[in-house]
Amino acid sequence: MATGNVRYWAAAKEAAGVAEETFEATNLDELMTKITENRAELALVVKRSSFLVNGSPVGRRAHRDVVLEDGATVEVLPPFAGG
Repeated sequence: MATGNVRYWAAAKEAAGVAEETFEATNLDELMTKITENRAELALVVKRSSFLVNGSPVGRRAHRDVVLEDGATVEVLPPFAGG
């Protein structure tokens, strides 16, 4: 199990109530489950969000296939308005 930081941006930050927090998870799917547990508003935002892991886009990869390493930084990027 890896430990790291998850950073929230824009609407994700507002829904989470914090700008960042530490995590323990083996993959992105497990992390998303943990951070949205008992946080319904954040769960709605996360469903529409994009993710960066250590600065690299996750893209369309299955979240269970995105393995997290110790010290990882995961950024939650909700859709932004405008062009």
